[in-house]
Parts: sequence; structure tokens; C-alpha cells
Amino acid sequence: MKYAVVSITKHGIALAAKVVAALPGAQLFAPEKFRVEAEAAAPGAAHCYEGKVGDQIPALFAAFDGIIAIVSLGAVVRLIAPHLKNKESDPAVVVIDEAGRFSIPVLSGHLGGANALAGHLATALGAQAVLTTASDARQTIGVDLLGRELGWTFEATHAELVRVSAAMVNDEAVALVQEAGSPNWWFNHANGRTGPLPANVTLFEKLEEIDVDRYAAVLWISERAMPAEYAVRLAGRQVTYRPKAEG
Repeated sequence: MKYAVVSITKHGIALAAKVVAALPGAQLFAPEKFRVEAEAAAPGAAHCYEGKVGDQIPALFAAFDGIIAIVSLGAVVRLIAPHLKNKESDPAVVVIDEAGRFSIPVLSGHLGGANALAGHLATALGAQAVLTTASDARQTIGVDLLGRELGWTFEATHAELVRVSAAMVNDEAVALVQEAGSPNWWFNHANGRTGPLPANVTLFEKLEEIDVDRYAAVLWISERAMPAEYAVRLAGRQVTYRPKAEG
């Protein structure tokens, strides 16, 4: 992952040194007037610019997987707004206050990894990660993150992801069918789960075991093609996960 750390004040650059240290390979971007401070904070990885920070955003969006801004949240929202495209391609954006108290994912929390990045930085800085996505706030399954750290991929339309995610966070009945892959996907999944599985999730070993009419959504972890009958009955309310091949 390629990370850019952006700071526009002297005190922010001092904090940026800790952020860069926590993210090997990260690059620091700061105003030219703070070149001495920036080069001291990130030796060999400091880039100083003339003019406005807003002028740097297009290049940062294009070149980096994640942007950590030690800038006010409101200012960051205004800076990135004109450059947003979609959650599949936008970089992760995390904001940290100058005092280093809060680490706040602003953009691409799940697919872009901003929530996980915010958690990592909170640990490194002794800060509090402020996660506002419903699945993280309630410590339930992040439908678009299930198995990601194990190399799994998922198959679903945007509409299916939205519908299944809503069922999950609204405590509707969800069937999770695992026919393949490692069973070790819950603990430390999606920024660190430590409690039991959500009460609204029922586990099954085979798709054919479930009464699909009893469930608002189905999460199916398998290597096989979905039988035609189930594809029709579960249309619009299921997500298929493909585990990474062993060996």
C-alpha cells in the first residue's frame, strides 16, 4: 500500500513524523515554508510544495492508496469532494487531529481500507479510532470485508451488497453457509472482532440445508457454482465468497 501523509502546520508535521514511522514507505507532503521541519520528520520521504494544498489532491488521489491528513475534518471534506468517483477506486482517507487524539476514517472505510488504517494509526499514536460505519460500530459482519484478510473475493452487485449489508446491521435473519475456506474468518476480521457471532446469523455447512424463505439474506462461501434453483430464489439478496485456493 502506498500512503501519503499531508500536513499544513508546524505542529501537524511533528505529529506526521510518528505517522510516517508507523507506515513504512509513507511519503510526507507539506508546504515549502516548512521544508526544514518536513525533512526532519520524514528524512528522504518529504515533498514540499508551493501554493495551496488543494492543488495537490488530484495527484495524491491518482498516486496513493491511502491519504492521511493532519488537517481539520471539514477542510478535508471540502478538499476531496470534487475528486470523488466511487468506493471501488477512491483511496482511503483518514483524518487525524493535531493533538493526535482521534483517528477518523473519512472515505473508503471498507473496500479502501480506511477503517483498518485508522485502527492501525490509533494504536501507533495512542489515539482513539472513530469508526462510524454501522457494521464496525456494532461489531457485526462487514459484508464487503468477509474473508478479505484471507485473500477471499466476493461476487455481488452493488445493490446486493447494499441489501445484504442492511439485513446484517438491522438484525434481520441472515444465513451464512460455509462450504469451503478457512473457518478462522471472524476473530480479527474487519478491524478486530472479539465477541461471539451476531445473534441474527445462523451457520450452515451446505446451501441445501437452509430454508431460503426464512432468511432475509444469505452469505455463501463456496467453490462451486450456485445451483440454478437457488440462484433464482436468492436473486438480489445473497453474496457469494470465493476462498483463496490452498497451496
